[in-house]
Parts: sequence; structure tokens; C-alpha cells
Amino acid sequence: MAAPIEDYALLSNLQTGPLISRTGSVDWLCVPRFDSPSVFSSLLGTKDHGCWLLAPKQTTAAVIDRQYLDSTFVLQTLWQTDSGQTLVTDFMPVGAGSSSLVRRVTGLTGTVEMHQELRIRPGYATVLPWVSRSLDNEIPRSEVLLAIAGPDALALRGPYLPLAYPHWHEGSFTVSRDENVDFELTWYPSHRRVPAATDVDIALGQAVQYWTRWASHCRQDGVYGGAVKRSLLVLRALTHQETGGIVAAPTTSLPEDFGGTRNWDYRYCWLRDAALTLESMLTHGYEMEALEWRNWLLRALAGDHQSLQIMYGVGGERELPERELNQLPGYLNSRPVRVGNGAVSQFQADVVGEVMVALERLRMAGGKEDHFSWALQCALLGFVQEHFEDKDYGLWEMRGDAQYFTHSRVMMWAAFDCGIRGVRMHGLSGDVERWEQLRERLGREIMRNGFNTRIKSFTQTYGGEQTDAALLVIPQVGFLAYNDEHMLGTVARLEEELLTADGLLLRYRTETGVDGLEPGEYPFLACSFWLVEQYARTGRMDDAKTLMDRLVKFSNELGLLSEEYAVKEKRMAGNFPQAFSHLALVRAADAVHGIDRLSLAVDPAK
Repeated sequence: MAAPIEDYALLSNLQTGPLISRTGSVDWLCVPRFDSPSVFSSLLGTKDHGCWLLAPKQTTAAVIDRQYLDSTFVLQTLWQTDSGQTLVTDFMPVGAGSSSLVRRVTGLTGTVEMHQELRIRPGYATVLPWVSRSLDNEIPRSEVLLAIAGPDALALRGPYLPLAYPHWHEGSFTVSRDENVDFELTWYPSHRRVPAATDVDIALGQAVQYWTRWASHCRQDGVYGGAVKRSLLVLRALTHQETGGIVAAPTTSLPEDFGGTRNWDYRYCWLRDAALTLESMLTHGYEMEALEWRNWLLRALAGDHQSLQIMYGVGGERELPERELNQLPGYLNSRPVRVGNGAVSQFQADVVGEVMVALERLRMAGGKEDHFSWALQCALLGFVQEHFEDKDYGLWEMRGDAQYFTHSRVMMWAAFDCGIRGVRMHGLSGDVERWEQLRERLGREIMRNGFNTRIKSFTQTYGGEQTDAALLVIPQVGFLAYNDEHMLGTVARLEEELLTADGLLLRYRTETGVDGLEPGEYPFLACSFWLVEQYARTGRMDDAKTLMDRLVKFSNELGLLSEEYAVKEKRMAGNFPQAFSHLALVRAADAVHGIDRLSLAVDPAK
């Protein structure tokens, strides 16, 4: 059985993101990319679906400390046993030509017997690899364990290679004070030679240097500064270094409702999530990363703008068909396990707005438009015009009927608003008169159809009575002020309708059937962070800090957040770690700290 979601740690080499449990088991690893098939899948099943365990053999062994080294993704786990203490350091070399996971066991006191178990299951646990042991050409008088399955190969190096058992490998060794025992598991294409062994000392130093140097550029301050820095590090860790694509999470099918069917694959690049991440990066000093994402966007969207999708593969791939993996029982038996995402074919009218807002922030931060980037933005506005009358499936990717979602219409307004400023303020060219007409038309329409005067609140859909936490985005894009009476009335309605007894905000009421799925899910953390921002921007600072303090405490001891949180069960739910939760945390902290996101973007020296 997989560990509680909050017990996992993320590693990253800016290509993929394995998860390691508190008990030392690598239960999830996709190679070579975030969206590649997994070779370890016990997160969604049992150990027979693939894992790599490295931990003390004594059953009384206990983890007494676990932390990332400084501002890095180098994980250190301190074990206490009856015979001594040992430290396990897990990391992935950054910038290497291949994808490697390094595990170093260091003896601190006494002598500790360690246990290792390796079960390699490529192709989402559908394949048993051919495993052999041979002499290592890189290290004299040593062997390497090779596992090959079709296009994939893995090589395990180390002084104590585990022994073969039916369909798995297992072994033990001892480590004494001041002794290091290193293991390296490397993925490579099976048609190529085994990659060279890593010098662990050098690779460890380089990994620490990379992450600490990257974190040192972070502009952040205030009581939540530490949480902001770790959140930005998570957003960076979920970025593919070569392509610039940002995945929503490194996992698939971690349930939004334990035992339920709301299990989705988040290992892709949503334009919405990536655009919001870009905004957070810009606010805190990472203009280069924002430019990398813009370049990824230009490549992904290159071609007919009519083929715009809401998400793409890490390299900009368009084909992401959804299918179910029947061989995996799911996390806590939550079926189905899905790969791909059927929402890729949905029309979600808000997406262009998020992209335009992010690119405007980049422009205001000094990012220069070229003949391609501005032309693409004009094409995106043309896409909005052509779909002006179309209903959509909304921010939450409803699987019911298409609707006129108020949030989506507001984001269409924001798209035109950004385009207009590009012409009026930055001297760019475009059909600004037409954009102004459509913006004004949308503004009137939203106030007429999206605001219910009887309940004094904006509503989830035109003409409806139900609310939606996405309405908190309305002032974030400048449609109305945070303290506008229409927003204050909406907040009051949200508190009445969607605030749980535990003080967290639901996305919407799933029992209404609007999403076409069976009811039931836990509070979506990003929504509560949006509420913190709303409170802080309207002077309700005590409410903002109280809620913020509570939300930050939902992070595990490594500062990682999932998509949702089950308060009564004291458990994380949903895919993990979740970019959307972390970028919403950054926004909320900025609001509490009194940081004007737009002003910081305009003047990076602040």
C-alpha cells in the first residue's frame, strides 16, 4: 500500500520528478520526462507495481528528521536504529545528459544494517524487464545491474548490488560511522551504451549549487517568505529545463475523493497554470524563466490558432488521449487510473485571458515583443472573437454540458483588455477599436447576466444562483476592484455557500451535478488561498492571516502542498505536489505582505 500523500518528497532534475516516501521507498518515477510511462508505480498500487526501497532493516528503525538541504531538492533522511544512526541523501543530478537518481547512505554512529529492494516495472507496470548483471566498464572490478524493456533501459550501480529473486532484486549491507555507500539508478535508451558513472561528490555539489543559486535570486520577504521561496522552487522543479514547459503536477490519478473516480492525469502543461506560474515568477525576480515559458508557448501554439488547446505535452505535443490503466488498482483503490486527459479537446474560454494577462506582465517587466510573439497574441484575440458566442466547460473542466461560465467571460474581457493596452500603452499595432467594442460589450453582458441582484452576488453561470470560487479571480484581472460592492456581496455569498465547517473554501457544490460527475471532493487549496488574497486586499487582515496560517500548516515538513486537503482525516488529497496550490500560495502571501504584483513586475529593482 502506498504511503499517505503528505509523506512523500519530490526530487527533480528539471526533466522528471520522482516521489520518495518517508520510509525510503521510491514509489513513483517516470523517465525520461514527467509525462513518460512510469517504471515505479507502487504509488498507484502495491510494491509489485514497481518501487525502490532503501532503509534500515530493523523493524524498530524510525525517521527522526527529514528535510531538504538548504534551498534545494536534495533530500536528507535521518534514521535512528537500536544499533546507530544513518543518513540517507537522495537527489537527481541537474543538467546531466541522462536521468539518474542517486542515493547515498552515510553512517553517523554505530553500525546499521540497511535493506534494499528493487522492483522495476516499465510501461506503467505492464512489463517485466530482462535483468542481467555484467562487469561495469566504468568502475574496475565492479558490476552493474542492467534492466531492459523495449526502448527503456536502467542501470543500477553500487558496491552492494541486490540479489535476484523471482521478478525482483533484494539485498542487505551494513554501514558504519563515517562510511558512505552510494547507489545510482540511471535511465537511458536501450539502443545506446550504458552511460558513464556519476561522480557522486561532484554531482551532489553541483545539484546543491544549482538550486541554492536559483533560490538566491528570489525576491521575497515577510512572515511567509520561506513558504514563498519553497513554492517558487516547486514551480521551478516542475519545469522541463530543455523545453520550458511547466507541468501541473508530476503525478496522475491521485484521487480528489478517496475511493472515488475523480482521478486525473496532471503531468502536462496547462496554458492556464503555466501562465499563472509565469506571473508569480515575474513578481519574484525570475524574468528569464518567464521568457523560457513564452518561447515554449510560441512553439506549442505555432500553426493555425484555430487549433488552440488548453494543454500540451512537455515538448508541446498535441495528442494526449485519455485512457484507463486497468492493471493498476489506484491509490487507496481509487479507480480508474488514467493517463492522458480528455479535457485536452475541451473549449475553455478563459485560457486565452490567462495567457494574455501573463504576457502583458512580461511585457511590462521589460520583455520585448518580437514579430512572432505579438502576432500570436493578436491571433489569440482573433480566436476569442471567433468563439465569442460559444459556451464552454470552464476553469474546472466540467464534464457536463457547456455553459456560459461567468469566470470564463471575465477572462475573455481580460484578454481584450490586455490587447488594448498593448496598443494604447506600448505602441503595438492591432484592431484596437474592435477589441474595445468587444470589451465593453462583455463588460455590460457580465454585469447583466453574471450578477444575480436578488442574492447580490456573481454566479457560476449566467442566470444561475450557485456560486463558484473562481469568481474570486474577477478583481485579480482588474474587471472590478477588490472592494467593489459587487465583489463584497459575492464574497459574502461564497462564505455562506462554499465555506466548509473547517473554514476552507470549496470550488463549487458538486452535488448540483453541473460537472457531470458523481458528487464529492475535498476543498481545493488554491480557492482558499484566493480567499486570503481577497481578504488582504480589502483590509480584512486578521481573517487573511488566520486563514493563511492554517493553509501553510497543511504543507508537509518539506513545504509541499497537494491539490486538496481533507481536514477531518488530516490528509492531503489530489495530485502532488500541485503547481496550482503553490502559485496560489505565492499570490496570497504577496497580498498579506502588501506586495503590489503589477508594480513589482514593472520595476524589477524593487
